[in-house]
Amino acid sequence: MADSLLNKYIQRTPSDAADNSLLSDLEPLEDLGSFGWLRGVRDRAVMLELRKKDGNILAVGYAWLDKAEFDPSTGITLHIGSQTIKLRGRHLNTETRPHVRLFQGITRHRVPWIQEADEPSAMEAQGQGTLVEEIEW
Repeated sequence: MADSLLNKYIQRTPSDAADNSLLSDLEPLEDLGSFGWLRGVRDRAVMLELRKKDGNILAVGYAWLDKAEFDPSTGITLHIGSQTIKLRGRHLNTETRPHVRLFQGITRHRVPWIQEADEPSAMEAQGQGTLVEEIEW
């Protein structure tokens, strides 16, 4: 009996899942345009990847994040060791979807990457959702 119960879980595949909500747990990362979001409640990113529109990428360890500030007029400022990183854009502390905010996600280590918007993306967004216009380090 215990063996059949064990086999049930060992041999289970996503196509066997009766509940489709289980499939969403198999995709731990959600792309929200300007940033990624770890979907699992207990998931935490080890590093934050900052992607500029020109192709430059900087990855910083969340363990080194000393302080994070949000000011609606200037954006988000991250203090990582002796380095200061500034994120400027629109709606940086607005809910992208229920219970998902960029600043909140950074403070909880749920954001694995942030993408600076290129010109077409910025024009397409037109005031809707979070838009990171500039990342400065």
